[in-house]
Amino acid sequence: MRGNVERLVVTEAEQLEANLKDPLWRLSNLYKIIVKVNENDEGKVILFKPNRAQRRFIKRMWHRNIILKARQLGFSTLVALLWLDYALFNENARCGIIAQDKPSAEAIFRDKVKFAYENLPPELLAVMPLKADNSSELLFAHNNSSIRVATSMRSGTIDRLHVSEYGKICAKYPDKAKEVRTGSIPAVPKSGIIIIESTAEGQDGDFFTMTQRAMAQQESKTALNERDYRFHFFPWWEAPEYELDPAGINLTAKDRDYFDKVEAEIGIELSQRKRAWYVATRNADFEESPEDMWQEYPSTPQEAFQVSTEGCYYTNQLANARKDGRICRIPKLEIPVDTFWDIGNSDMTAIWFKQKVGLEHRFIKYYENSGETLGHYAKYLQDTGYIFGRHFLPHDANHKKLSDTNKSVKEMLEALSVRNIDIVPVITDELTGIQMTRDAFSQCVFDEVDCAQGLKRLQGFKKAWNAQTGSWKPTPRPNDENAHGADAFRQFGQALDGGMLKGVIDAPARRKPKGSWRSI
Repeated sequence: MRGNVERLVVTEAEQLEANLKDPLWRLSNLYKIIVKVNENDEGKVILFKPNRAQRRFIKRMWHRNIILKARQLGFSTLVALLWLDYALFNENARCGIIAQDKPSAEAIFRDKVKFAYENLPPELLAVMPLKADNSSELLFAHNNSSIRVATSMRSGTIDRLHVSEYGKICAKYPDKAKEVRTGSIPAVPKSGIIIIESTAEGQDGDFFTMTQRAMAQQESKTALNERDYRFHFFPWWEAPEYELDPAGINLTAKDRDYFDKVEAEIGIELSQRKRAWYVATRNADFEESPEDMWQEYPSTPQEAFQVSTEGCYYTNQLANARKDGRICRIPKLEIPVDTFWDIGNSDMTAIWFKQKVGLEHRFIKYYENSGETLGHYAKYLQDTGYIFGRHFLPHDANHKKLSDTNKSVKEMLEALSVRNIDIVPVITDELTGIQMTRDAFSQCVFDEVDCAQGLKRLQGFKKAWNAQTGSWKPTPRPNDENAHGADAFRQFGQALDGGMLKGVIDAPARRKPKGSWRSI
């Protein structure tokens, strides 16, 4: 009997040793995470078990991976644990996670990586001690491997790289996106693994380009090499938790048409509980911009990058400008440049740059920034090297204060050698100013490269949504990131309508030889 007991103990030890050699077993049996049942909950500690979407990804994981997904499916947690596990059980491994900003990096490191390590079984902690531990990296003494979370990584070889919310990085931090593309990704050898995941952020930027390329390769069914990206898509309707009792949830005819269209595309019936969850989530979280559901909870990959023009103020005007060839490359002439501003401090400041050539108002540049002083913008003007005519500021520049100097914005800019400032008079109805701007569009030409961000602001500037009536309000949606660029452009429309531009110096139109850019 005693021999049988001893043999049983040995067998259990052998089984544990065998289990520890299995990465999938380790992932489901060693690591603890913090989960929140609701927003007011402090969170509880549970043993991590991969959900259905995570298991599907693990099964299909390739050397290079692009994940387009709905929100809150747990991929950041999954990859953090995969990388931690790889670092713990492999020698001299270097694992990295790039987050969109410093707070996100700190949260991932603290709540996912370090928490999971510190809550390992005591027996493993005893044989896997830390050699170094700082605010962003764990270096293990037993095998010289490490895992690091930061906003940028360039130095040395990276065996495992995760770029979290790359779509947001591309949209908000283009310089950081370029660093990821040119520095971090090339640091991973072809034998390593890269996981780039994000919700969608519009139809531009590196994440959009990489996703479209990976989707096209998947559709062509061509074999992937180690440097090709495998496309993974995880829609909201696949998540079993995204359901709700339909009682009391009102679906409009437009909602029903939408779900019927999605069902036809995906070949799967969406239950009433699924439909109710979608409508309730949209109305609660995206009341002012319901089309944001497309990027946060996409039904199809194409929908994730879809940009709605419903409710946009300048849709027709921009469409006509493109049709007429008035969005193109524009030569910068040696004539005065006028500027049109919307001014913020912690908010964004936006500036449009314009030259008058004959009957055309040519917008040659757009610039925006946030959190900067007026000195920053004065220097930006100087650095362009342009000859400036007049600067048109909104009405509140006569009294708005951005510091403790008790000077208006106009006075502060004049002190910074910004001369010839005109204040565009206030109008009682913003919609009147928007209509003035619409009326002026036919005279406008835009540089497609140097005004690209400004054109995006004009395209995205839209009305508020009324969830109760299921229709657009006449007024702009609040807290719209596109409003500053659109408001700066509206100063042009109002100034033109008010006769403020009649005295500007322009270049007379004249014929140019055939084959030239335009008659200037």
